[in-house]
Amino acid sequence: MFKTTMNVDALFLGPKSENREFFKEMVDYAVDEHIHWRADFHPEDAPLLSPMDQHQPDFRNTLYRTEGILRQLSSKLKTTSVPWFSPRYLGHMNADTLMVSNIAYVMTMLYNPNNCAHEASPTTTELELEAGRDLCAMFGYDVQKSWGHITSGGTVANYEGVWVARNLKSLPLAIAQHEKAKDLVAGMSEKQLLNMSPTAILDLSDELKKRELFEEVRALTVRGVGVKQGQLGKFLVPMSKHYSWMKAMDVMGIGQEHIVPLPVDENYRTDVETMRAITFKLIEEGTPILGMVAVVGTTEEGSIDHVDEVIKLRRECEEKYGVSFYVHVDAAYGGYVRSMFLDENSKFMEYDALIARYRAEDIIPEGVTWPKRAVYEGFKAMSEADSITVDPHKAGFIQYAAGAVCMKDKRIVDLISYHAAYVFEEADDAGEEQNVVLGSSIMEGSKAGATAAAVWAAHRLVPLNVSGYGKVIGRGIVTADWFAQKLSMAKPIVVGNRRFELRPLMHPDFHMVNFTFKEIGNPSLEDHNRLNQRMYEVCSYSSGRTYSNDFLTSSTSLAFDEYGDTPWIYAESRGFSRREWDKTQSVYILRAAVMTHFLRDPQGFEDYWTNLRAIFAEKLGHIIDMEAKEANQLKAA
Repeated sequence: MFKTTMNVDALFLGPKSENREFFKEMVDYAVDEHIHWRADFHPEDAPLLSPMDQHQPDFRNTLYRTEGILRQLSSKLKTTSVPWFSPRYLGHMNADTLMVSNIAYVMTMLYNPNNCAHEASPTTTELELEAGRDLCAMFGYDVQKSWGHITSGGTVANYEGVWVARNLKSLPLAIAQHEKAKDLVAGMSEKQLLNMSPTAILDLSDELKKRELFEEVRALTVRGVGVKQGQLGKFLVPMSKHYSWMKAMDVMGIGQEHIVPLPVDENYRTDVETMRAITFKLIEEGTPILGMVAVVGTTEEGSIDHVDEVIKLRRECEEKYGVSFYVHVDAAYGGYVRSMFLDENSKFMEYDALIARYRAEDIIPEGVTWPKRAVYEGFKAMSEADSITVDPHKAGFIQYAAGAVCMKDKRIVDLISYHAAYVFEEADDAGEEQNVVLGSSIMEGSKAGATAAAVWAAHRLVPLNVSGYGKVIGRGIVTADWFAQKLSMAKPIVVGNRRFELRPLMHPDFHMVNFTFKEIGNPSLEDHNRLNQRMYEVCSYSSGRTYSNDFLTSSTSLAFDEYGDTPWIYAESRGFSRREWDKTQSVYILRAAVMTHFLRDPQGFEDYWTNLRAIFAEKLGHIIDMEAKEANQLKAA
């Protein structure tokens, strides 16, 4: 593949609509093309309406009412929507979106394809399958053997991960119950059946297909007979998990009590030693492990889990104990960052060569340490996971709703599909899948083909490698690093006779920078949390003036109930006593996904930081005034 020549600033409409002329031209083109398409369909057909019909009072009145409703909607959108596109917004995993994906969505939406069935979406079904192959290649999967598709978001993608893991785990048990198939697992105990590796189970499914028994045996798996309480074992999920994992265990009938939480370390990655200890204890007890999750880009901290250690642990369990389990990577937030490690041939680059290229092309400049070696190894090992969740609508810079799931071995789809097996028969020399009925192979039914077109178009313009998405994502990584450095070294902000210190939770693994304000000399963690909650309230939609606010962010609370004592490490570093932590058991933090690509210029960022400090001082002054007013009201009462 040739090296892409690409200007990142030409990809986005821009915070001041700098590329408005091109954007308007292409939107007009999209609408005009659709209008001509309609008009040219069987030109011998007479028009439905005549000019006289269109000038009737009720016709004109309907158009006027339509215009009025759309103007009303526009007013609502402009006054209350969140300006993700602006560098003044540093909050959720959102930023400006690619022009090409927006225009592709509009262009395709007018044709209204439904990717549930090929006959309702002959064009966009193919685009979805191609986009799925793009993502599989990015994760290091063999595109001829893997399978990926678009979902509404990471939640549904995670559901599918649990879905396939559940059905896969129960297949050996079903084989043992079938008279004509049980010889395939003859002599194996239930314990052995519940601890087979994913690949070994899928090899058994091939044998079932050869015997034409697959559908009969599949009916005996959990999809047919249901889940027996606790039989399939435990699902090990980091404490940093997204709440969709709790929902998934509920929806799949496995039960939330069968989630085993894995503690996290001071960087909010899964604690490796504890993970190993928990796994070995379950094995000693004879408890099967249904699956294990690693998170690549935690929702609250942006941390990159030790995927390599999870894969290493599974291999060790297989070799020493004959125990295996399914591995899913929840990379909804961080999945696209893997493009940062790939050359133009989709090859994962060696660490030293990667750093040299970053420096040579000014993707990651001197003074910015990225990636940390642990982060590098985590991304590298993703190719060994059984399935991966990724959200194009996060670090893919594509509009909502665009999630995706990729599965390393496409044979696994037959365990969840609702049509005959052998979905992936090769129909031509290219090995393309033909007429795949997506709706029967996935969790969702009707789905917008426009989303698939948006993802496909983005991948064609911005390749999933270091010279494509790498340049876009790299800008945010650099800015996040600069932001974290500024917070770490920031002098106190003085407001009247009070001083406030800013510090980050930790150095970011890529985009996410968490930080807090602490009043110097105030030992109360409760007051600290209240101060930061109020900062959020005046720097978010909660202020009631989203569009006119001069800085917007998001927030979260790191509590003992979810993280154990890990947040205490940060509380202690901020000078709070153990007694304060034991009393409060939570740290309220401000949460900023620094995804903007508009602050990559060093001088521009310096100006931005200077302005931001002034904004912080103004906000703190506003909070102090509010507190004084509340105190006076209490006295008066």
